[in-house]
Amino acid sequence: MVAVMILLAMIKCFFWTWVTLTAASKLHNTMFKKIFSSPMSFFDTTPAGRILNRFSKDQEEVDCVLPLNMDPFLQFTLLVTFTIITISAVFPLMLRSVRQMKRMENISRSPCISLTTSTLQGLSTIHAYNIREKHIQLFKTLNDINSNHYLLFNCGTRWLSFWLDFMACTMTLLVSLFVVLSSNEVISPSLKGLALSYTIQLTGVLQYVVRQSTEVEARFNSVERLQEYITGCKSEAPRHIKEAQVAQDWPENGTITFQNYKMKYRENTPIVLNGLDFTIRGGEKLGIVGRTGSGKSSLGVALFRLVEPAEGTLIDGVDISSIGLHDLRSKLSIIPQDPVLFIGSVRYNLDPFNNYNEEEIWAALEKTYMKDSIILLDEATASIDAETDALIQNTIKEAFEDCTMLTIAHRINTVMYSDRILVMDNGEVIDRHKNTKVAELDHPDVLKQRPDSLFSALLAAANTMNH
Repeated sequence: MVAVMILLAMIKCFFWTWVTLTAASKLHNTMFKKIFSSPMSFFDTTPAGRILNRFSKDQEEVDCVLPLNMDPFLQFTLLVTFTIITISAVFPLMLRSVRQMKRMENISRSPCISLTTSTLQGLSTIHAYNIREKHIQLFKTLNDINSNHYLLFNCGTRWLSFWLDFMACTMTLLVSLFVVLSSNEVISPSLKGLALSYTIQLTGVLQYVVRQSTEVEARFNSVERLQEYITGCKSEAPRHIKEAQVAQDWPENGTITFQNYKMKYRENTPIVLNGLDFTIRGGEKLGIVGRTGSGKSSLGVALFRLVEPAEGTLIDGVDISSIGLHDLRSKLSIIPQDPVLFIGSVRYNLDPFNNYNEEEIWAALEKTYMKDSIILLDEATASIDAETDALIQNTIKEAFEDCTMLTIAHRINTVMYSDRILVMDNGEVIDRHKNTKVAELDHPDVLKQRPDSLFSALLAAANTMNH
C-alpha cells in the first residue's frame, strides 16, 4: 500500500510539473512572438522596464510561485469543496482588494526597472553632469512606492489570516460546547470524539484553503499581465506572402524609387516623410545629410519597413509594401551607429573558439552568399576620429564597389566623395534653388556652387565647427 501511494505521488508530481511548465512556456513563447512581431510604434510608446518586468518578475511568478501555490490549493479544494462554496460569499470584497493590491505592486515595479536600465545606459552622462544624488533620490522614491504596495498586500493577507483563525477557533469552540453539553443518549461518545476530531482538522484545512485561494487570486494577476501583451500587441505585416514571392537574385540592380512617399510613426502624429519623389540608381553611392530631425534616419526606417508607409517604395520595380517583411529585410544590409547584436570583433563572432584560419572563414562566407546589393550606413562613423573614418571610407569603396549604398552622415565631410548628395529638410527633399520638391539631389560639386542651397549652409556650418 505504501509503495502504491509513493508511486501515485511520483506520478502526480511529474504530471503537475509537466502541465505547469508547459503552460508557462506557452505563455512566455506566445508573448515573446507577439512582442517581437509588434511594430516599432509599440517600442516607442512602451518603456523597456515595463517589458522587462513582464519577462522577469511576472514570468517568475508564473514559473515558480504560482504552481507551488496552486498545487496545495487544488488538493485541499477537493477535500473541502462544500466549505469553499459556503465561505466564498463572505470574502468577495477581500479578494478584490488583494487582487488590486497585487496589481498595484506589479505596476509600481516597472518604473524602478526602467530607471535602473536607463541609469546603466547613461552612467557616463550622469557622472559628467554630477546628477548622481538626483537619480539616487528618484530611485528611493520609486522604491518606496513599490514597497508601500508590497507592504499593503502583505498586511491584507495577514488581516485575512487573523480572521480565518478567529473563525476556526469559534467553530471549534461551538462544536466543543455542543459535544460537552449534549447528552450521551442522543450522540454516543465515540461519535462526539469523531466530530470534534474532524472539526479541528477541517478548520485547519479550511484556513489553509482560503489563504491559498487568496494567494492564487493575487498571483493570477501576473498571468493577466502576460495575457495583456499576448492579446493586445499588434503584429507587423506578414513575414512571408505566398502570392508575392520575389526572385532569388532580387534585387539585381539595386535601383530604389520613392514615389510620393509619405510616412508617420504612429497614428495621430505628424508626417515625418512628406511626398518624397526621387530615384537612386543601381550601384550609386548616395550621401544623405540634413539637420537634426530632418528625416535622415527615417529613410532607413522606410526602407526596412519598420513603419508601414502611406504609399509604397519600389526596389528594382517591386513595391516593397506588397512583399513579406523577411523577404525584404533579408535582401538589405545595414551598418548602424551603435551595433547591439554582437560584442567583440567580427573575427571573434565568426569563430569564437579560434578553430579556423582566415582562408576557411572567407570560404564559408562566400558559400553563404551574404552579398546584398543595397547597403545602408546610418551614421556608422559618427563617433570615431577622422583618420579611422578615412580608412573605413576607403574599405567601403573597395568592398562595396558594385552595391547601392545609402550613407546617412552627421559629418558632411564623410560623404563628399559620394556620387550624389541628398539633402533632407523637415521630412522633405526641397530644392531651394528651384523652390520645388523635385530634389536638392545632385553631385557634391554642383550643390557647393549654389550659395543659397541648404547643402551650402550645412557645409559652411561644418567648416566653421572644424576651425
